[in-house]
Amino acid sequence: MNLKSGLFQSTKKQDRIHYEDKEAIQDLSKTLIEHMPKLYIKPIIIICIGTDRSTGDCLGPLVGSNIQDQLSHFHTFGTLKDPVHAVNLEETLAFIKEKYRNPFIIAIDACLGRLKSVGFIQVAEGSIKPGAGVNKELPAVGDMHISGIVNVSGFMEFSVLQNTRLHLVMSMADIISKGLIEAEKHYLEKRHSIRRNLLDDQDSAIN
Repeated sequence: MNLKSGLFQSTKKQDRIHYEDKEAIQDLSKTLIEHMPKLYIKPIIIICIGTDRSTGDCLGPLVGSNIQDQLSHFHTFGTLKDPVHAVNLEETLAFIKEKYRNPFIIAIDACLGRLKSVGFIQVAEGSIKPGAGVNKELPAVGDMHISGIVNVSGFMEFSVLQNTRLHLVMSMADIISKGLIEAEKHYLEKRHSIRRNLLDDQDSAIN
């Protein structure tokens, strides 16, 4: 659970998509591509933060479980079986730093916000602070992040998370998962296209 949407100022551009929008998957995929690195050589790491012990905070692990076997290039950490949460987040970040060279990290987490914002998926550049919504001090995560606003903030956040509707969380997780799968598809197509163009240019130079 990261910082509550709408309760802090940010200079970063933020895109918001409601999970019930008909074009939500396509809009999310397009937005993700816009925020991702343009060199197409960095390893892409997706860290799905949360726990299956809390309905509101299981958004990240649900996404991780949905995508772990569907992605061929992006690397996923955090599932319902093996969640990334307060206890092992620092360990997970250390492992990623050791294993991957200069990775681009996409952090996914649930958050609380204003009533009118519930159901929105927010994509923005920069990191998030997991645990801030429930007063836990954890390291900032991500070169970009996806936050799903699952319930209302302001009072007894821990209890609010426990009483969040599972239907909403699962529906938002489904949209985020499909958006990521679609984004990887377009990302790889673009990377392959650039490589083909480079090879063609090299062949032309030789001939």
